[in-house]
Amino acid sequence: MLIPFFMKVREYKVPASIRELLDLLAAMKHQVVYASLEDFYHVSRLCLVKDESNFDKFDRAFADYFQGVQSIDLFSHDIPDEWLRKEFERLFTEEEKKQIQALGGLDKLMETLKQRLEEQKERHQGGNKWIGTGGTSPFGAYGYNPEGVRIGQDGNRNFSAAKVWDERKFKNLSSDVELGTRNIKVALRKLRQFARSGAAEELDLDKTIGATARNAGMLDICMVPERHNAVKVLLFFDIGGSMDSHVKACEELFSACNTEFKHLEYFYFHNCVYDYVWKDNARRKQDKMPLWDVIHKYGSDYKLIFVGDATMGPYEITYPGGSVEYWNEEPGSVWMQRLLDHFKNAIWLNPQIQQYWSYYPSISILSKLMEGRMFPLTLQGLNEGIKELS
Repeated sequence: MLIPFFMKVREYKVPASIRELLDLLAAMKHQVVYASLEDFYHVSRLCLVKDESNFDKFDRAFADYFQGVQSIDLFSHDIPDEWLRKEFERLFTEEEKKQIQALGGLDKLMETLKQRLEEQKERHQGGNKWIGTGGTSPFGAYGYNPEGVRIGQDGNRNFSAAKVWDERKFKNLSSDVELGTRNIKVALRKLRQFARSGAAEELDLDKTIGATARNAGMLDICMVPERHNAVKVLLFFDIGGSMDSHVKACEELFSACNTEFKHLEYFYFHNCVYDYVWKDNARRKQDKMPLWDVIHKYGSDYKLIFVGDATMGPYEITYPGGSVEYWNEEPGSVWMQRLLDHFKNAIWLNPQIQQYWSYYPSISILSKLMEGRMFPLTLQGLNEGIKELS
């Protein structure tokens, strides 16, 4: 049974190896779980999945194999929980059931579902068209239709669904969904480099056992400094103007970085980096920090991350006086190059939709300055950027 299940997991693009399958077989041989599908789910996920971002793929593979729940693509839409709230469960007579017509095949069902997802804006119940509950619509839960897509219902009632869309607990960890603080943290953890520093306040179990054995059984406790993430990160945020529409993504990124990295410093700039940056937007005119001071204060071991949409006039990067706020003596490209010469590990995260990048000459100029190290501020782009910094 486990080999076909293993192949199903691989079919859903979970990178499980034979080593993970052998671990699962060993767990079953030693009866770590017995006669419980839920317990087997947790043990098999523990053995086969080594990266949280693959939990969603595993959930879909598990549901497909054990519950016959085929995965369907909801056209990049999420169904709000409010739409599927169960307030009543309608029972239909045989006469009523005969009057309800099927849409006419799976292709028609999926085409109509896509249309409903694009049109529907609020919750419905008891109807015959929209995604909802307790009605005769082909889409939803706790109603009746001879041929439909069951969404958000716990178990079968009429055994008539052509497709089933089940909730997956870890859907938000998938690498192809929009950013969120939780998702960003998962990606940022790949940048961690642990080192022991500070006071010795953590028990070193291996050394304690060895020292006690050498001491003829007399307890000899050995302590070590606690391990901390030793990576140093310097964040430069573009602020104001076109970046106002990307505030939420930047806030989530900053929140995740602030949690994951002990050594984190940040500064703000507008459009392009010039001869100074600042830390407090309310006092940006008074509390300026010269960029030379940043270069001299922070060592080259810092990982430099620019966050900005890079959408501006090309002259703002390439010409003296190009800044829209004041007269800068040297072009932004000169200051960018000084930063890149000092901080060897640097990337640019761009919240602008990548398919639009080619329409902005400024993005092309900055991407060349970054030597191609510009990545979209998406989960996939963040993963690629972290790999570049590592």
